[in-house]
Amino acid sequence: MSHLLIFGPGYSAGHIAGRVRARGWLVTAISRSTIDDTALVRAALASATHVLCSVPPDAEGDPVLRRHGEAIASAPAEWVGYVSSTGVYGDSGGAWVDESAPVAGRRPTRNAADLAWRRLHPKARVFRLPGIYGPGRSALDRLAEGRAHRIDLPGQVFSRIHVEDIAGGVIASFRAGPPGVYNLADDLPAPQNDVITHAAGLMEIEPPPLLPPDAAGLSPEARAFYAENRRISNGKAKRLLDWRPRYPDYKAGLLACLTAVKTIP
Repeated sequence: MSHLLIFGPGYSAGHIAGRVRARGWLVTAISRSTIDDTALVRAALASATHVLCSVPPDAEGDPVLRRHGEAIASAPAEWVGYVSSTGVYGDSGGAWVDESAPVAGRRPTRNAADLAWRRLHPKARVFRLPGIYGPGRSALDRLAEGRAHRIDLPGQVFSRIHVEDIAGGVIASFRAGPPGVYNLADDLPAPQNDVITHAAGLMEIEPPPLLPPDAAGLSPEARAFYAENRRISNGKAKRLLDWRPRYPDYKAGLLACLTAVKTIP
């Protein structure tokens, strides 16, 4: 039986787990509460055919590698994957970025974890993701909760990906493509303001006002987000994984999110 071991069964990894369980796979999830259970982790690694980590680094580095790096490196798994971030590329001034770009992001621990997972195991795949959205976690939800902003930053462009397309890309790599780094992003980088405005239109409400960055009350993390500007190329994943995003742009993705909400009883 195919057996997926997941470190960090959160939003994205949870969708992956749901997909493979539906195919009859065994899934073992290692959460924060069980990450220090060495016996549990070693037993799972001994039988896992696939190992996926979606745990972000903390201030000291990668918590999974600190505890279990050596065991994962020597595991008999036929596939190892790590969920990283396109933030490792840093600011490109709006230019297109592919996997050949240097790792030069603003978070040293994220950069180090990305590189460490690439070197950890001969079967390792690293998936660099831009802004993740999906049902329950999209511009629609931020508008409904009063947390959406439109920031006056002309020329600011970001990439994003629907959570189901993350699952599709990762699962595609189980059977196709060599080890290495893959960007998983949709086909249409766009200003965040366009996404918010379109979501407001779907909800038939007025979008929030356009504000200068200093007047928007942004958190330090949000300020750092708006300080970067890049377009993420997904060409390698398309070529080597035979993957195509089900939601190639934010309009298709947001409509799917809205439909999902309306179908919930």
